[in-house]
Formats: sequence, structure tokens, C-alpha cells
Amino acid sequence: MEKYLKIIEDSFVGYFNYLLNEITNPGWTNYLYWLIVLSLLVFALELLIPWRKKQPIIRKGFWLDAFYILFNFFLFSLIGYNALSNVGVELFNDFLRLFGIQNIVSIEVQHLPVWAQLLIMFIVADFIQWNVHRMLHRVPWLWKFHQVHHSVKEMGFAAQFRFHFMETLVYKSVQYIPLAMIGFGIEQFFIVHMFSVFVGHLNHANLDWSYGKFGYIFNNPRMHIWHHAKQLPPQHKYGMNFGLTLSIWDYLFGTAYVPESGKNLEIGFNGDEKFPNDFANQLTFPFKKSKDN
Repeated sequence: MEKYLKIIEDSFVGYFNYLLNEITNPGWTNYLYWLIVLSLLVFALELLIPWRKKQPIIRKGFWLDAFYILFNFFLFSLIGYNALSNVGVELFNDFLRLFGIQNIVSIEVQHLPVWAQLLIMFIVADFIQWNVHRMLHRVPWLWKFHQVHHSVKEMGFAAQFRFHFMETLVYKSVQYIPLAMIGFGIEQFFIVHMFSVFVGHLNHANLDWSYGKFGYIFNNPRMHIWHHAKQLPPQHKYGMNFGLTLSIWDYLFGTAYVPESGKNLEIGFNGDEKFPNDFANQLTFPFKKSKDN
């Protein structure tokens, strides 16, 4: 028990120091400033070439989504997630040691070129995320948390990070074992993660982009708007277009759906008029019992 308490203490101190360093020392592997630059870049594109021209620049829910970016990217780790994940990893490793297993790395990729390592990590992680995303729509108790993301009523780049913190726990828990079986350095992870953030910003942005034939590989604003459609077609009663960065999984497994332009599509979910509009109540809403939820 003492070991785990020390991990918790070190995690809080370590993440606080990391966050302080992020703020005070800009660098090429600095999450905070890359996030700011990418956000400003996509926001500028929305201002220059908006798809829905009548949508306000500061759209409905913009400031709420901006706070979600700050919370889900940094504050959640500061108030406990970093400690929780570090303890979880150590518990898992202790469990393996009971059977004489030191690690579960089964695929060595360090000898491969950096580009190959990046590609493998990116594809494996994205396929796992696609499957988790489908489950968020199909499993009722998971859908309660995912409703936070689908409560967006006007799309913009910052909507990507309007999601309940429980989604982070689900995604990371499911991803951990497959990715732990492959060895990657922190620099490679950083590159893959920031690329995914950039594509995610674009997917939610007020932009009329589909990437042409590359739209069958990469998710895009024209495709992702349909994922947020309030009225779902009968053949996709649990939703469609689940890809986070890649769209190819949806085309391969029959969950792709882009019937026409979604420029004026109503987004949300049935019953969203009863869903809270503030951060605190959105976070507690999934835990509350109700006749409608």
C-alpha cells in the first residue's frame, strides 16, 4: 500500500511540475503551445472560409467547449487522472509479476524506421478508438456519457474536446494492453497524438471539406457532421461514421453514411433539449437516474 501511496504523491507533484514546465518553457514537444497553435489555425480557417456562413463566429457553446479543451487536455490529469493511471499501470504490472511475467511486449518495433513505427502506432490506436467509439453508441451506460459530446448544437473546431472525462478512462483502459505490447518512444506518441488532434479539430470545424478520394481514408467535416445528426436513418439506429482520424474503418465495416450535404443538418440527439448546458451539470448528468436517461 505504501508503494501505491508514493506513486500517487509522485504523480501529483510530477504532473504539476510538468504542467508548470509546459507553460513556462515552449518547445517542439510542448502539448500546450501546439494545442494553441493548431486551434488558432483551424479557427482562422473557419473565419476565412466558413461552410455555414450564417453561423456566429462565437457559436453556441463555444466558451463551454473552450473550457472542455483546458479541462480534458490538462486539468483532468492534474486533479487525479495522472495518479489514477499510474497506479493502474503498476497494479497491472504487479499482477503480471505474480505469473513471472515482466512485461507484455510481444512485437518489437524499435528496429523499424521511425516512419514505420509512427504508422503502426497510428493505425493500431485509431482502429481501437473506432471500436470503442462504436461501443459508446451501442452500450446504454456508455452512451449516457457520450451524450455530452453529442450535446453540441453548432459545430466548430473546439467541439472535439466536449466529452465526459469517463470517455478518457474507457479509451485509455481499452488501448493500454494492445499498445503496451508494442514499444514506442514518447516522441513518436507525441507526433501521432498531435496529428490526431489536428484532424479532430478539422472534423468538427465549420469547413466544407471532404478531401476528395482521400475522404475514403481520412475522416473529414462533410462526413463527421453526419455522425452528429439528430435524426438517425433506420439502417444506422446506433449511429454512423465512427472514425476518429481514419474513415476507412467505416467504409470497410459498413458504417459509413454521407447521403448528401450536411450543411444545414440538425445535430444533437433525441431529448437533448432536456440536457444541461453548463459544465458541472453535464459532468454529473450521466450519474443521475431519470426516466428519460
